[in-house]
Amino acid sequence: MWLAPTDRVRHDDRPFIAIWEVTQACDLACVHCRACARPGRDSGELTTAEGFALLDRFADARVPLVVLTGGDPAKRPDLLALVAYGTAAGLHLGLTPSATPLVTRELTTELARAGLKRLAISIDGADPTTHDEFRGVAGSFAHALRILDEARAAGLRTQVNTTVHAKSIGRLREIADLVARLGSVLWSVFYVVPTGRAELGMLPSADAVEASLEELASIAATAPFAVKTTAAPHYRRVLLERSTSGRGSVSHGVYGKDSERVNDGQGFLFVSHRGEIFPSGFLPIPCGNVRESDPLRVYRDHPVFRDLRNASLLTGKCSACEYRRVCGGSRARAFAIEGSMHAADPLCAYVPPGYAPTTTETRRRLSLVE
Repeated sequence: MWLAPTDRVRHDDRPFIAIWEVTQACDLACVHCRACARPGRDSGELTTAEGFALLDRFADARVPLVVLTGGDPAKRPDLLALVAYGTAAGLHLGLTPSATPLVTRELTTELARAGLKRLAISIDGADPTTHDEFRGVAGSFAHALRILDEARAAGLRTQVNTTVHAKSIGRLREIADLVARLGSVLWSVFYVVPTGRAELGMLPSADAVEASLEELASIAATAPFAVKTTAAPHYRRVLLERSTSGRGSVSHGVYGKDSERVNDGQGFLFVSHRGEIFPSGFLPIPCGNVRESDPLRVYRDHPVFRDLRNASLLTGKCSACEYRRVCGGSRARAFAIEGSMHAADPLCAYVPPGYAPTTTETRRRLSLVE
């Protein structure tokens, strides 16, 4: 039987979410792609047997949620075998294929039969022009809608992933309306991190991010789906402020539970297509390889992972913030922009009471706004 999503997890012992990038191959050309994906598969990818062993390890550790991602997982001919194996091992599996012709009605039907629990598709604009420009291939928007409809018809629960960047941050409500019409159970909102193809110029300002998080909280209060954020853990602060001010509480997380407070390396583990172990896909600090190391032991004991779970190591305004153990800022964005995984998140507008921003912090904020 698959692990019930209500099971509580101690984040020091095992991750709440394990992501396996099964391939970097993809037929899209997304302008922000973390993986810098390309059409062809890498000969160094984990083999089917190695993938089975990895899934077994996650199952042994009772990791509550394992997501197969890419690139495009549909580029792997053994995808159905991987899903069936992971399900049989007791895992609750999610999948994030690309919106291309490779994801057929037949494939979604077979994925449902193999035991897949949720299928997530990216939608980065409420209209074909906006989405297709961002994804780099005409017709991707139409395929996204088709796949979500066919997956739902096959009995799969669906999720929409949206990347927020400077050009899209003002159109969140339009996308939220589309998510509602599509009948998805979760809207996962990713705030861009300048890794891979994503550039600094794609970043919105900290003030724009703050306003968007307030808007997400308002949307989540009445939406027929749950809302979670990636690389914007300060959404949790916004929700807490909303609750304590009497504006009502809003659930957050993969299953709509506030206990799922994950961040880079804290409740989160990423394995690359070649088996490299990272705190997250957006924080590419290599900590080992599953071909030589136990990924759960790396998660528990590697100095990088342990430091990421230690809020006392945060610097700048994050170190002075009363929400540091609830939020902690995006460690991936801090690393990408400031060169330190302990630095303050440059896209957080909140200033802790009594904290005086340093000259460097002020200059950085102004440079990002410009």
